[in-house]
This record gives sequence, structure tokens and C-alpha cells, in this order.
Amino acid sequence: MIGYTCIALTLAFLNDDPKPVTFEKQLIAMESAESVGVFDVDGDGNPDLISGSYWYKGPEFTSRQLIGQVKRVSEYFDDFSTIPLDVNGDGKMDYVTGGWFGKTLFWVENPGNNGEWTVHEIANTGNVETSRAWDVDGDGFLDIVPNTPNQPLAYYSLSRDADGKGTGSFEKHPVTEKHGHGLGFGDINGDGRGDFIIPEGWLEAPDDLENGSWKLHRSFSLGGASVPIIVTDVNADGLNDFIVGQGHDYGLHWYEQMREGGEISFIQHPIDPFQSQYHTMEWADIDNDGQMELITGKRYRAHNGRDPGANDHLGLYYFKWNGESFTKNIISYGPFGEGKGAGLYFSVEDLNGNGLLDIVVAGKDGLVVFHNRGPR
Repeated sequence: MIGYTCIALTLAFLNDDPKPVTFEKQLIAMESAESVGVFDVDGDGNPDLISGSYWYKGPEFTSRQLIGQVKRVSEYFDDFSTIPLDVNGDGKMDYVTGGWFGKTLFWVENPGNNGEWTVHEIANTGNVETSRAWDVDGDGFLDIVPNTPNQPLAYYSLSRDADGKGTGSFEKHPVTEKHGHGLGFGDINGDGRGDFIIPEGWLEAPDDLENGSWKLHRSFSLGGASVPIIVTDVNADGLNDFIVGQGHDYGLHWYEQMREGGEISFIQHPIDPFQSQYHTMEWADIDNDGQMELITGKRYRAHNGRDPGANDHLGLYYFKWNGESFTKNIISYGPFGEGKGAGLYFSVEDLNGNGLLDIVVAGKDGLVVFHNRGPR
């Protein structure tokens, strides 16, 4: 198959362990945008790729159309997420992004033809490390949450009409006056409301989101943490734990939640201390066994080569929980041009409808699809 490279995983599994997944690598472009989203741009029923200045038509992804010129600063394109959302309710999928240098959260309007897309400001937020979407208020719709280090934390809800369609405007909901590099969301204390995880601790959601205050519990200190931080019950003990990478240093860990006398604490466990710049991650069932896996990798030149381990080989991996720890499975590994990193925002989607999740990753090392071919 032209343009594809077969990736063989080198893993050590016990005989009764599931077989590792194999992938075929398709190089889409040598662009250096660090974010990629997946949605049907043109309404033909096929998922397309949206990254930086272009969208790439599925299912082949060999034809691309201009979205618009993205601001370039040094080595960066100032476009740090690609969150699919029909913002104006016209039935065409738009996307939400933001930039560190422009200090603005904005949405980009899908014109429904081959013309350039219109950019609409949502808010001046301060430096946007990247953004994610979670249903913070529990209304069944995703809210937009930018990570804005050393600035206030807030989430933005899309205003909707009586039919639930977006109206093109957002409402800001403040959370806390300052937070650091890293962000996660999930129910830590089991009260049915989602809490935020920031590097300084976890923010407990109030009973009344409109009028109450979020309470900071300084149960840990995470440093320059990943976005997102994954909140999940790793060891199936009924308590939500969390998984965090170091975005600009070495380290990938999971934090086990403990309860004693009603008090919540956490124990740190290593997953992979040997790779640096684990800046982003996803939690998905990549091998179709009904269990979720951690998918993550190195962000190439996150600080233009100034981070610890910046010159180490690039890697993209999935980590499988084996009941006691995580087993590392290699999707791609090697020097620049051979190995592939994870960028700032990547997507895990079934691109061809075969029931297997594929991985689409952008970055300063190019835009690549890893087609999931199932266990070998």
C-alpha cells in the first residue's frame, strides 16, 4: 500500500496475555502544527482530519483544503487544540482552539465549502497551553476548559437554543484565581460531581456551581503536568485515581487514591520514568478487549529543544493495565524521521468504520495516521 509503513510492536507478553495491536503508519504531511482533530467537514459521511492551516479529506487524506493562515511564532503555530463543536448550530462541525502567544480562546467556523474558515473570538484568557472539553456542569453538553498557566481557571459553556443547538456565543464560569501547567477533570470524592485536578491539588466542585466556591485540596504537587490529566479508577477498587505525565521533563505516573477516616490522599506509582515530555494523553480501548488503555507519547521540541530529554528518541505508546502495573507497548519509536511523538492534542477515532480505533497525531515532527490493524 503506497504511503504506508507496517509497524511491528516489540513486546514481551505472557502466554495468557492478549496479543499486541499492530499499526500501519500513513504519513499525511510534514506540517508542524501540534494539534489534530477528526470530524466530517464536508458532510460526505467520511471522517476528515483538521490540523493547522488545512483539512485533509477522508478516507484517503491525500487531498487537502486551506482553512486559513495560522499565526506563526518562532517554531510554533499558535493553534493548540482542535475540539470539534457545532458552535453556531448550523449542522456543520466547527472547532475550538486557542494559542499561547495570542492569549485568546476562539472558535473557527466551517463554511461548508472550500472557502477559508472564519475565526471568532470567545475570550481573552491569557496564555493558552491547550484546551479540552468536559461536561463540567452535568447538563449533557461539553464545556470548553483552557489550561492557562499562572492565570485564572474558568470553563466556557456554549449558549444553546430550546432545541439544544449552539447559538455562537459562550458564557464564562470562573473556577479559581490561579492554576499552573496541567489540567484534568473527574469525580474524585464520589459525590457525583466532577472535580478539577490542577498541579497544586484537586478542586472540589460545590453543590451549586453558579453560586458556590470550588475548594482546593493540596493533596499533591504535580509540577509541569500534562493536559489532560486522566481521572479514572485504574485498579478497580471503586475510587478514582489519576494518571499524569510531565509535559516538560521526564516522568509518567499514576496516583492511587486512598481513604482513611474520610480523608483522601494519593500514592504515586511510576508508569514510565524513562521518556520525557509526556504532554498529552488519551484513555481509550485500543485493542478492543473492553478495557481502556493509556495512549501517549513524547512531544517533540516542546520548548524548542530546551527541555530535559529533548534530544532523546521520539516515541508513541499504549500502556495496558495488567492488574498490578502498566505494560508499555510501542506504536512508534526512533530518532526524528523514524519515531513519532504525540504533539499537544491528538485524536483517537475509527477512521474507516472497521470497529478499531485509529490514532492521528500531529506535531513538529509531522502529521501521521496510525491505522489500527488489530492484534497480530
